[in-house]
Amino acid sequence: MRWQAHHHVHTHTHISTHDKLNMPTTLPPSLLLAAVLLLSAALLCSGHPPGCPVPLSKQTADNNPRLQRAYVALQALKKAITDDPKGLTKSWCGPDVCAYFGVFCAPSLDDPCARTVAGVDLNHGDLAGTLPFELGMLTDIAVLHLNSNRFAGGLPDSLPKLHLLYELDVSNNRLSGGFPQHILCLPNVKYVDIRFNNLCGPVPPAIFDKKIDALFINNNHFDFELPDNFGNSTASVIVLANIRLRGCIPPSIGRMGGTLNELVLLNSGIRSCIPPEIGALRELTVLDVSFNQLQGPLPESMAGLRSLEQLDVAHNELSGHIPEGICALPRLANFTYSFNYFCGEPERCSTLQRNDDRQNCIAGKPDQRPTDQCMAFLHRPPVHCDGHGCFAQH
Repeated sequence: MRWQAHHHVHTHTHISTHDKLNMPTTLPPSLLLAAVLLLSAALLCSGHPPGCPVPLSKQTADNNPRLQRAYVALQALKKAITDDPKGLTKSWCGPDVCAYFGVFCAPSLDDPCARTVAGVDLNHGDLAGTLPFELGMLTDIAVLHLNSNRFAGGLPDSLPKLHLLYELDVSNNRLSGGFPQHILCLPNVKYVDIRFNNLCGPVPPAIFDKKIDALFINNNHFDFELPDNFGNSTASVIVLANIRLRGCIPPSIGRMGGTLNELVLLNSGIRSCIPPEIGALRELTVLDVSFNQLQGPLPESMAGLRSLEQLDVAHNELSGHIPEGICALPRLANFTYSFNYFCGEPERCSTLQRNDDRQNCIAGKPDQRPTDQCMAFLHRPPVHCDGHGCFAQH
């Protein structure tokens, strides 16, 4: 599925590549949580579901063990918050945790007579503090949204206890340390957003084996190589921009042909060829590999990207002729290939809604590189890549 931004739960707007990269968004509740909340509303309206000893609307931490555990967790979080300039946790008093701001309750999935905390959303709160170990007591939570705050430290070691967690968004905070390995232990997580933090070090290859729908790890200090199992990912959106990716784009990328919608690798330090297997990404709508050190030609196989709408390969060292099949793609509206060393482009490219061919070596086109730059580039040894997409040794 394609992830979208929203102003209200029922008003959705498509996120652009710029939005995904530069503006951490408030996401709608997951389909799982939405269904749970609808069920909750129906049961609460009835006031007393058949067979339940206590009406859901009257359940609090005083008479419900699940809500009692949630009370302990939420009070620990409130205590760990050192600055709450908007007063979001001002209402976090007393046993009725379902009345707390940003806390959403629903009938438990394993007991419809038991009300439980199903979601916490404190996005854009400018909250400062840390995330306490007690968060692991929210064992029924499906959505945890804490983006655009000032939380520091790391995710708590108790995170794996959130076995129903579906969406995790802690983007745009001040989290530090290594990649949160505990994410790998979350069996039901589908949306992982940890972008815009101070996380560093390697990213475990196992993240690409998880059955997730969206992965945002951009704008951290990660330093790793794309592993051979990169193509095992089931994500529809992968954003790895503004980190350090050493090595190559593995040919396994072609295995994501049936699932990958958007891939953003801009300014990630990739130094390789573009593997021909990329042409197998038939569902891809957005591809941004700009501001890297890609060399060689654009593969003719890219004419197979039949769903592609936006393609950006600018600010690399690509060369040769633009394959006509790329500009003939039926949905392509924006093709940016400026600041490379291309020497030819088909006329069809000029019919695109938007294209940018500046600062190349295309004869007869305005705003191209100086002739001496183009000649010097042409006299370089030709680029050869091995079967893994990496530069072959001469």
